[in-house]
Amino acid sequence: MASCRRVAKPGSGRVTVWTAASAAAVASVAALSAVPAGAEPHDPAGHPSARSVGDRITTLYTQAERATERYNAAETSSRALRRQVDRVQDRVARGQGRVNRMRAALGALAGGQYRTGGIDPALALLLSGDPDHYLDRAATLERISNRQAAQLRVLRSAQRTLRQERAEAAAKLLRLEHSRRAVARHKRAVQRRLATARRLVNALPPGEWETYARRASRVGGREADALAGLPPGALPGRGSGTGGGSGSGSGELPGGLNGGPDAAPSSGWASAAFGAARAAVGQPYAWGQAGPTAFDCSGLMQWAYARAGVAIPRTSQAQAHAGQPVPLSQARPGDLVVYRSDASHVAMYAGNGQVIHAPYPGARVRYDPVGMLPISSITRVSTSRL
Repeated sequence: MASCRRVAKPGSGRVTVWTAASAAAVASVAALSAVPAGAEPHDPAGHPSARSVGDRITTLYTQAERATERYNAAETSSRALRRQVDRVQDRVARGQGRVNRMRAALGALAGGQYRTGGIDPALALLLSGDPDHYLDRAATLERISNRQAAQLRVLRSAQRTLRQERAEAAAKLLRLEHSRRAVARHKRAVQRRLATARRLVNALPPGEWETYARRASRVGGREADALAGLPPGALPGRGSGTGGGSGSGSGELPGGLNGGPDAAPSSGWASAAFGAARAAVGQPYAWGQAGPTAFDCSGLMQWAYARAGVAIPRTSQAQAHAGQPVPLSQARPGDLVVYRSDASHVAMYAGNGQVIHAPYPGARVRYDPVGMLPISSITRVSTSRL
């Protein structure tokens, strides 16, 4: 099993723009680990300290990730509504064609009656040179009249259906427009927070930037602190572990919190999804993306399971309910680990106390300790074949 992979420490030169080097410098902070309180917010020269900047960037990335999941939900809703609108509009078009054809047929029939009708049936019989033929023709005309009445009823029904479908299409188009506005709003929220994070990193003076980079590279050894936020009983088998983390990147957790004793995936599709997630390690994070060359957190999970032929929802909140809940002590590779009380981050369990995830903008898909954040649930995906 692969061990936790650390992002390399940046060089000594200060970075003044948002480049790959500055992205690497904030790698572990953007894993959104808790930061101890009590630090001085500024250095003696009045500049923000590395710790205060780290706190602020942690908050910004958390907010950006939540906005990203809201964006994903709105985008998913928009796509579904667009498909519904297309179907309704197609029904409207077919219904209009049917109404037009019925109108044309009834119009032709009415025109024929107008040209030959208007004579009292008794007079027509009296004037007819062939009464037997006339009676046969009259019976036929009566049947045609009855059929015409039935066709009129069908036409009226089709017109009512058409009006209803047009109203449905108009309502769905309005919902689609509202959904598109929500997508744009959440997109702007993400962009604002990421722009603020970039400005904070670029504003650090050289000494503080290097301190911040060194501190960021050490974050991740406080798995037990992150796990302390779990509700009582959420992690059976916690036992009497000390909870101490060395920060070495081994991912070992206290009290039997490294998953079940058998590290094999729970199913063939979980194994295939796990293999896909491993193959994505090193690919960049990009909010709102679901592969194949860039991912946000939930996009990586959806893409990996799609590679296994299994459909799961797009957002981390919905993915939390994509299968059966399991305790961390029984987690297997391929299980989804959902973080925070609002389920705004998701990763894939990789065994040995590790997860694979897309951490944050500027980082790449990587391994991290399962306890990097407070866990809200662990889900073993139930199959829903594509």
